[in-house]
Amino acid sequence: MKIDYLNYPYASQRMATFAKNGMVATSQPLAAQAGLDILKKGGNAIDAAIATAATLTVVEPTSNGIGGDAFALVWVKGELHGLNASGPAPKSISIDAVKAKGHEKMPTHGLLPVTVPGVPSAWAELSRRFGKLPLTEVLAPAIKYAEEGYPLSPVLAKYWKAAYNKYKETFKDPEFKSWFDTFAPEERAPEIERFGVLKAMRARFVLLQKPMRKVFTKASLQIK
Repeated sequence: MKIDYLNYPYASQRMATFAKNGMVATSQPLAAQAGLDILKKGGNAIDAAIATAATLTVVEPTSNGIGGDAFALVWVKGELHGLNASGPAPKSISIDAVKAKGHEKMPTHGLLPVTVPGVPSAWAELSRRFGKLPLTEVLAPAIKYAEEGYPLSPVLAKYWKAAYNKYKETFKDPEFKSWFDTFAPEERAPEIERFGVLKAMRARFVLLQKPMRKVFTKASLQIK
């Protein structure tokens, strides 16, 4: 029997969901489960949010990444805390530096347009300030999925393959090699139902568990 996983012809609906002790909602069930597991281990909502966000970068890499920015509004004990972990431009970047590379405007891909990642410091600061569990335990689900793999959903496999096919034809420079080493170690995108394994990302998460995470950037936490 041939099954088209991207075609779902049946009429269906999703009813409201209720929970007594906690709830996690994401676009990927494995990430939601990671957050729930942290809650069951005694973590609080901040711990669960970090675990969920970290896991999403592994199980839904087409939409999330540890190299981006992060913002958060946290309500704790009657006070609102706002976190701005937007990464600044690299210290050595300038208009002249971009032009020296042969560009008249900032390219859309590659190393030049990348800002200093803000996500790692956001997780670290939220964990330090508000978390109950150690960051090593909170990042454990993401590390597990990166090391052991997980079955790809139809939508994820579709967009992963589309990205790989586009990048394979477009990005030939050596600076893109790390992307292919991380997300296409077998020189192809993983297929539907196959297990996506991102061992290169596991190494990054292990690094974030250590004090070296401070090399990325320092998140700014404002209390209002």
